[in-house]
Amino acid sequence: MPELPEVETIKRQLNREITGKKITGVEVLAVRTLRTSKAQFLEGVVGAKIKSVERRAKLLILNLNNGSSILTHLKMTGQYVYDGEAHKHTRVIFSFGPKLKIMFNDMRRFGYLKLVKTVDLPKFLANEYGPEPLEKSFTVQKLSEILKRRPNMKIKQSLMEQKLIAGIGNIYAQEACFMARVLPTRSAKSLKPDEIQKIYDSIRKVMTEAIKYGGSSAENYLNLYGKEGGFVPHLKVYGRGKEKCRRCGSILKTIKLGGRGTVYCEKCQK
Repeated sequence: MPELPEVETIKRQLNREITGKKITGVEVLAVRTLRTSKAQFLEGVVGAKIKSVERRAKLLILNLNNGSSILTHLKMTGQYVYDGEAHKHTRVIFSFGPKLKIMFNDMRRFGYLKLVKTVDLPKFLANEYGPEPLEKSFTVQKLSEILKRRPNMKIKQSLMEQKLIAGIGNIYAQEACFMARVLPTRSAKSLKPDEIQKIYDSIRKVMTEAIKYGGSSAENYLNLYGKEGGFVPHLKVYGRGKEKCRRCGSILKTIKLGGRGTVYCEKCQK
């Protein structure tokens, strides 16, 4: 599932390509992709201009100049593709004049588009998502307060809980724990202040680095131009179970945690 770095990459690319452009047409090939009625969606979108493209957690937000916003959750396999060709996984096609089209493709069909009033967004987003880990307001003190809310939760699961912290998923929770030298199975209440500081620093560092490389194409993620992200070679543990630790040379272990595969180094992480 695309996480913060991947969605941030697409946000920046969409801003560059479609901000200020008018949506001249929308073709809905799969009605179930919409979380708004087709008639309401078309009425609220066609003819409007893209005012800006934002990201909140793993959501893309296309703000229109008519007071509405299109929320997009890519879920597992959702993709926005710039000026591509429609195929069997194309669900919605946005036209911006006679030459430019943006496709929303989704192989697994879990992704969705929803039309909402822009004025209602702050309240909705505040109820669904915790703070953004790269914002200045997200401090180590804030992280400590967040972890105290779920003292018995495993640290990796705490990092992935969207109502606690926004945008971190399975890939970057594993990477942050490894970088901080903390076992992903540790409970939040077991962490010492210096370990929380290390986790905080690791979250911000790994997210920043992943954005720099355009995200991780560990599975189905492609950016707006159909290109893979470049961060996979820099992953230290995710997807590397039974391989050698790049820090100490030990064989990396794989366990299930919260139903998700989790890789760690039992020597480096305590």
